Amino acid sequence: MTAPVIETARLRLRPHRGSDHDAVQALWSEPQVYRHITGKPATREEAWGRLLRYIGHWDVLGFGYWAIEDKAGDFIGEAGFANYRRDMEPSFGDTPEMGWVLSSRHHRKGYGTEALTAILDWAKANLAGDMVACMIAPENEASLALARKMGFIDRGLARYHGDIALLLELRLRP
Repeated sequence: MTAPVIETARLRLRPHRGSDHDAVQALWSEPQVYRHITGKPATREEAWGRLLRYIGHWDVLGFGYWAIEDKAGDFIGEAGFANYRRDMEPSFGDTPEMGWVLSSRHHRKGYGTEALTAILDWAKANLAGDMVACMIAPENEASLALARKMGFIDRGLARYHGDIALLLELRLRP
């Protein structure tokens, strides 16, 4: 299975492909992208591994990440769901973990809201469970604001790789 293409007013969410490697590395090398997530720029090897994980999620789990393009075809970010089986307590278990990143030059344009709205609509129609979760660094105010705008509520704190993360969840269906 591959990611379905989702069109919004200004965006195209599509499956990742091998040719996205340079764009993924460039995205994950932007300080405004990695500072609250990995804390360091991605190497080519790490970007390749990330890209393969995105593609593999769809094949193994039936959900994953989308590459986000503007209607001109420019790669501007990625968002979707994963199950990383993170070694942390509390654990997400099998609840899909939502994540998103946009290139810094596309921040504050409403693209995050537009992409996440479309992805959550897809999730409501296609995911088996009723819940999705996300993990955000407490100091990442922009992502926390977007998560809360989408309806995520605080679930608590966790320690992951020595850092504190805020865990949030969203019920997809009543």
